[in-house]
Formats: sequence, structure tokens, C-alpha cells
Amino acid sequence: MSSPRLVITGGRFIDPANNIDKEESVYIAKGQIVSVGRAPEGFHADREIKVPGHVVCPGLIDLWARVREPGLEHKATIASEVTAAVSAGITTLCCPPDTLPVIDTPAVAELIKDRADRIGKCRILPIGALTRNLNGEELSEMRALKSAGCIGVTNALSPVFNSLILRRAMEYATSFDMLVIVRPEDHWLRDQGVVHEGTVATRLGLPGIPEAAETVAVAQVLALVEQTGARVHFAQLSCGRAVEMIANAQQRDLQVSADVSAHQLHLTELDLTDYDATFRVLPPLRSSNDRIRLCKGIADGTIAAICSDHQPHEEGAKLNAFESAEAGMSTLETLLPLTLRLVDSGCVSMSHAIAGLTSRPAEILGLEIGQLAPGTVADLCIFDPQHSWIPSPDNWQSRGLNTPFFGQKMQGRVTHTLVAGRIVYELSN
Repeated sequence: MSSPRLVITGGRFIDPANNIDKEESVYIAKGQIVSVGRAPEGFHADREIKVPGHVVCPGLIDLWARVREPGLEHKATIASEVTAAVSAGITTLCCPPDTLPVIDTPAVAELIKDRADRIGKCRILPIGALTRNLNGEELSEMRALKSAGCIGVTNALSPVFNSLILRRAMEYATSFDMLVIVRPEDHWLRDQGVVHEGTVATRLGLPGIPEAAETVAVAQVLALVEQTGARVHFAQLSCGRAVEMIANAQQRDLQVSADVSAHQLHLTELDLTDYDATFRVLPPLRSSNDRIRLCKGIADGTIAAICSDHQPHEEGAKLNAFESAEAGMSTLETLLPLTLRLVDSGCVSMSHAIAGLTSRPAEILGLEIGQLAPGTVADLCIFDPQHSWIPSPDNWQSRGLNTPFFGQKMQGRVTHTLVAGRIVYELSN
């Protein structure tokens, strides 16, 4: 599909990878950025997009988002979720391997990529399984998964009980420089817990998940990073102590990085005022102090990226009692506005916030995306930071309506999304 020749004018151009934050014009041809600032000689645009007062930045990169296909199409599909993604300025989604079947063979990885390519909106990068069928016992064919386009390997929420197997998996991945992604949780310490272990859990009579369920798992993996030299990314941190442990590891030059889900930066256990299962997530919403320390981790760079941890569910998945309801929120469409709240609060600058959604995820993945230098692919997000809107089922694009943010005012609305120079989303007036 051919890409038009475009010029985007009047916007605040923010490219954190290249330390640019100023009003500039952007020129696009053949799916690439051809110039920033001055038109190339002989350039004639097919269309000019005038965006005064808007921010023009690289397309957002979401490190962890479930699209539910293949195998769970009753919850969502690739088509529905990439539509939601581009409406939120997201041009690249990383899909964890807990699909049905699991992404533990090149065939499944290629299936997901091919379906996304046919839809032609947002690109999907599959994350391969660390162990076969996520069973925690047999190593997957990681080299073949990497050749098929998997950008890393993980066991997602499934435990690897045997630490020797985890060590061997990390050594195998290190032998060809494959990223290992860990969602840190000690299965035994989590037990049957559904919320943060604390006063709110006690008051509601719900089984708690202690902070140690995360920190013990982080400590185990850090010890194996020292042993193996593996490159490890910790996904969806939830507690302040884990941030401190990773900061210490980074000071010792271990190859570790981390992200946090956007909702963890704004919600806490105190939001569990009743038994609303919309607030049931894993890892659980933790204390106010944990939330503050997570925000500080973003500000000081210990936590490099902000992800959605998007988990769309059908209505029935959240109708059971809190303990029996499925965990997860539908969060693609709140990723940007929740990140912008950090700017409004003074936690980070606009450029720093956008880096956490673009250049830093790209750096973690080792990919040359998330930037807008001439010669790079023209993946762009254009948003109006002053546009306020209220999420509701009527304006929601994802099939998953399981969000606690319906009815809440959001600041910042995407007006255009471009993937490889093609306009894949444009906000209607």
C-alpha cells in the first residue's frame, strides 16, 4: 500500500531520542521521515496536516498488551484491539505469549504478525514463550522464535518453579542476545491472594498478596542475572521496594530495565471502596506509598517505560464475586492520558513522559523505532494536550469495556496516528 507525501505543520515536535522539543514541520514520503524543519528540494505534499497547539511525537510503543487472538476471540480480536490502539496513538504493540495456542512455535508468532499485517493498522510484535506451553519445565525453541520475529521471551504469569530451569533459560537466551521479560511474582507467596496485603484487604475480608511476592521474585532473577549475564526486563512493577532493588542493580551495571502499568501510577488499594471487580488486577493495586515510589522511579529513570498491560474481557468475566472475577483492565485508550497526568502533576516533563512511551521502550527492545530522525520509519502520534474528554462505552474502541475510568475526565486526545507514513486514524470532528 502506497504512502502519501505529507507535511505536518504548526505542532510542537517532541522527539526525545534526538533531544528535540520545539515547533517544527515534518516532511514524510515513501513511509519515512525525509526532513524535519525545512522542506527537501522539490518536495510537493499530497496533503498538509495543520496541527497548531498539538504535540507531534513518535508513535507510542506498548510493551505489554493482550489482543486475545488466537484462542480467546470471545474477549477481543486483533482487529478490534489494533483499532483501539491506533485511536490511542499506539503504533507498536508487544503481545505476550499466553494465547491459545501459546506463542511457543514460529507458526503461532507468524500467524499473529500476518493477521496484523493484513489489517494494516498497528504492528504487533509477539513475545515468545520462555518454556514450552508456558509449563515452566521444558525450554522453548527461543532461537527459532527470534527468527520468526519475537522480540523477547517470557513465561508471562505462569511460574517457573525450578530455579535451575530458569537459569538454563536465561543462559540459552543470552547465547544469542535475546531479551528475557519477567513479570516478577512468587507463586507460593501470592497463594490465593487477590488484592494487596494490608488494611484494605483486612477490612474487605479478601486474601492479600504481600509485597514480598514481588520482591522475592525480583531478588531471585537479579541473582541469576549476575550468574548468567542475561539481559532482563522486569514488567509491570507494583511496589516501591522492587524499584529500589532494580535501581541498585542498575548502579552495579547489570543489564536490567523495568516498566510499570499506567494505572499503577494513579490507583491504589484505597480505590477498592467496594467489591468492584473492575479494580481486580495482577499485580494488585498497592499502597499510596508504593504509588509515590513508582512515580519517583519514572522520574529518576529507574523505570524506563510505561505500558498499558491491556487485558480486555467480556462482560461476564467481571460479574463474579471479586475473588472469582478475572484479573485485568482494558487500558489501551487511557495509556496516553494517564501518562500526561504525570506531566500535569509536575512529576515529569512532557518530553520525559513521551520518552517513556516511545524511545525508551524502543531502546529496551533494541529496535530503531520510537524516533523521528530523517530516514526513520514515519510512525507518528499527534495529540491535542488541551482536549478533554470522558471515556464511555459509546466512544470506546476496544471490545473490552472493563475499565474503571469510564466517566472520568481525561486530558489529551489523539487526533492523528500514522504508521509507516499512512494515516491509520484521524479523529472525526
